[in-house]
Amino acid sequence: MNHTHMLHYPDGLALANACHAGDRQAHYALWGYFKNRMFGVCLRFATSRQEAEDLLQESFVQVFRDIGQYRGEGSLEGWVRRIVLRTAIQHLQKQRLDTEILDEMALEQALYATDQALTDTESDEPGRLVALLQELPPGFRAVLNLYVIEEHSHEEIARELGITVSTSKSQLNRAKAFLRRLMDKTLLLL
Repeated sequence: MNHTHMLHYPDGLALANACHAGDRQAHYALWGYFKNRMFGVCLRFATSRQEAEDLLQESFVQVFRDIGQYRGEGSLEGWVRRIVLRTAIQHLQKQRLDTEILDEMALEQALYATDQALTDTESDEPGRLVALLQELPPGFRAVLNLYVIEEHSHEEIARELGITVSTSKSQLNRAKAFLRRLMDKTLLLL
């Protein structure tokens, strides 16, 4: 761990122990080292930048509350990431994941919102991808993120989201079809 925020801490366990002991410098170091990467995770699950910021804040409250549980088994980043993912999943569950088939009106509204985000000339390419992901209905977005990006199995996703394996597979297929449709529409705009 050779990032400037971590210079005073030889490894993740030392940093975690310092945080657990109440060392403010350690808290700032942990936050500074992980905030951008974990914000990227939050953005993929959120529907807006503000929602992602709220998820990040809630996640780090849990990280600092539970930091004493980190035992150095595996990377500190992996441990923090699991807390961020759990926080994002719990947030989606509170919104009651939409596992219904989208009707044509909802699909058109999502396509319109995505068109607006994608035709913004100030937007950068990664931002455009995030805009596409944020337009997915929550259930689609959760399954796509967990399966494709986090590399969870459908069985793990089903357990984490409280859905069936077949629903997880169906949501992934629908998310892919939805993204294809959004991308096709986007290509026509370019």
